[in-house]
Amino acid sequence: MYFYEPAKGHGLPHDPLNAIIGPRPIGWIASLDEQGRRNLAPYSFFNCFNYRPPIIGFASSGWKDSVRNISETKEFVWNLTTRELAVPMNETSASLPHGEDEFARAGLTPAASRIIKTPRVAESPVNFECRLSQCIQLTAADGTPVDSWLVLGEVVAVHIDETLLENGIYQTAKAQPVLRAGGPSAYYGISEAQRFDLTRPDNR
Repeated sequence: MYFYEPAKGHGLPHDPLNAIIGPRPIGWIASLDEQGRRNLAPYSFFNCFNYRPPIIGFASSGWKDSVRNISETKEFVWNLTTRELAVPMNETSASLPHGEDEFARAGLTPAASRIIKTPRVAESPVNFECRLSQCIQLTAADGTPVDSWLVLGEVVAVHIDETLLENGIYQTAKAQPVLRAGGPSAYYGISEAQRFDLTRPDNR
């Protein structure tokens, strides 16, 4: 087996960590600064962490505009990235000066949220309106602070395109979500053909 200690380097053309923990859903995060200027950025370190209340989160390498905005306004919106929206999502990953509008750059439509002030991506079929629950600076095992921030938010409102609901059940593959993979440019989609079912065993 190939073995390495991360602190000493991986010795490979590309760090395999991101590829191994994958494919990963994309945290496409909309936020506002204190002046009400829009920001939209994708984060590949993203997931859901709790059912009740529903809590999602993303990690940012560095104190970026999204983290600063959310720490100031205490809210954000997660938007589902679909195959159709993959190119606009990638456009919003550009490093723009603070205050420049990624919605406009990517040709996306800001839509009013129902509970919070931060707008949603109108073209996205699923949006979560969130209020900040925690913003945590990560640390190494020895307690040394790392220049990475975990932002956790409680989902206070959910928007779902009704075409993705069949008999009240959300159809994951039908939405054609885009997932981050290994390497500097790799993404994956999923399809119904890849689905399989497992029943949870009885507690016996």
